Amino acid sequence: MYLSVIHLPRFHKGQNVCFIGGEGTVQGYEFKEGAWLYQVKMEMGPEPVFGRVGYETTIVLAEAELKA
Repeated sequence: MYLSVIHLPRFHKGQNVCFIGGEGTVQGYEFKEGAWLYQVKMEMGPEPVFGRVGYETTIVLAEAELKA
């Protein structure tokens, strides 16, 4: 018999989070390959030196990369 335990996501939709490189708001999340992955919409701020991809950017980050 094999028992698998999946912990609940640490962050929820609409929550503001920080990560290396910026801040953003959680737009959604999913459990994939043993970890929670979060879609985070980056906050608009001054344009970075490397430019901007479109008007706003959503990135995918692992739970370990985020802080409340």
